[in-house]
Amino acid sequence: MAKSRFIAGYLAFMALLIVSSGQGYDDAHATFYGDIKGVGTMEGACGYGNLWEQGYGLETTALSTVLFDNGYTCGACFEIFCTNSQWCKPGNIRVTATNFCPPSTGSAAWCNPPLKHFDLTEPMFLNIAEYKAGIVPVKFRRVACIKKGGVKFQLKGNPSNWLLVLVFNVGGAGNVVNMKVKGQNNNWVQMTRNWGMNWQAGGSWQGQGMSFQVTTSDGKTIEADNVVPSSWQLWQTFEAKTNF
Repeated sequence: MAKSRFIAGYLAFMALLIVSSGQGYDDAHATFYGDIKGVGTMEGACGYGNLWEQGYGLETTALSTVLFDNGYTCGACFEIFCTNSQWCKPGNIRVTATNFCPPSTGSAAWCNPPLKHFDLTEPMFLNIAEYKAGIVPVKFRRVACIKKGGVKFQLKGNPSNWLLVLVFNVGGAGNVVNMKVKGQNNNWVQMTRNWGMNWQAGGSWQGQGMSFQVTTSDGKTIEADNVVPSSWQLWQTFEAKTNF
């Protein structure tokens, strides 16, 4: 028993050393935007809509151009801690990428290439740094996303001609790099990314139940069989039984 406690304590100590030294982390800067009530209601460049309703809340971030990668990083999760500033607070945060921090001009152009930058919600920033800092250097790394429930699909588009699907609440790697859809009347159809995490497929899908294949950036795939009933309507959301 004593040996087990020693090993557990040693591992915890080593984990603390890794975080404090930044081993395995990359360098960036972080600022914050918006007010506590307003941030979660914005659409954002990933297309998630109201972040409160979609389950993301304020534990989110906008990414600079190089990190955003034209939207392919949407849904990815990051662990971030403040470093090398008198305004740093101890500890770290975990956030999901839900928005884009666009390039700008002047002295505050932190989101321009090739800079790596996180524009956090105010509550997340205040977990790692003092408000008065405004901007702080940080260490960050990609981490697995931990989400409650299954992967979710919100149906949009014009079902008589084309289908648009927002995929969200994705665990594991978090960001989706490939999707396929299968209706009751056809085989698997390759979807293309429209913008953010909205994926589209041509053809008529009205009145068909649907299944989806979802692949994340780490190469893992799940299949949500018959997740959408034939009675579906536009803007409805359906939840798979599984997640990554």
